[in-house]
Amino acid sequence: MKDRVALITGSARGIGKAIAEVLAQRGANVVISDVNLEEAQKTAAEIASLGVKTMAVKFDVSNSKEVTEAFSTIIAEFGQLDILINNAGITKDSLIMRMKDEDWDAVINVNLKSVFLCSKEALKTMSKQRYGRIVNIASIVAFIGNAGQANYSASKAGIIGLTKTTAKEYAKRNITVNAVAPGFIKTAMTEALPDKVKEDMFNAIPMGRFGEVSDVANAVAFLASESAMYITGNVIHVNGGMYM
Repeated sequence: MKDRVALITGSARGIGKAIAEVLAQRGANVVISDVNLEEAQKTAAEIASLGVKTMAVKFDVSNSKEVTEAFSTIIAEFGQLDILINNAGITKDSLIMRMKDEDWDAVINVNLKSVFLCSKEALKTMSKQRYGRIVNIASIVAFIGNAGQANYSASKAGIIGLTKTTAKEYAKRNITVNAVAPGFIKTAMTEALPDKVKEDMFNAIPMGRFGEVSDVANAVAFLASESAMYITGNVIHVNGGMYM
């Protein structure tokens, strides 16, 4: 992975930051993207201490114009793009009968449309290079659903179909496209859940512990590496056995 260039969306903190750190530890130069530029710059500076080149960019992953401009900036700076990790995501939970149209649209746009937009831009460069690794972050709820998350579940299920379709279209160009589906991972997002919800989740995990961001990051790093060169269109579940 040394000297590869990786873009990780939504990577100023949480799972995205952990992925960026693992890829950098393996020698990749990393682009930290986030809507919070100040936090992205801070993360990029931390990762630069690992001896790789970093860059922080701010763009709205659901806005076609901003995505195109951001990718142009990244290619101008690095001259290549080898790895794209579509990690950016949001939640706006509510029971379906109470869910506002704008909350449905916002989650679908940030979680799913962004994967389409960013992959489309990345594939322009990866096709010329005849090399690329795309890893999309899905979720266990794409497979089992979750009350109060119709928008989030639908967006993550859409990512699975998009992953498999993109994988079929670009396999002959040496571009692999896979997904990682995390279960309950300890992040600021899950920390805010009610204690009863967390207790029920914990009891449903055969391995008897919540996942760490490093658990997800290590799976992503494998799919982004040469070790996974013959794996495409697949989903790795990282959930401690919560869904098999």
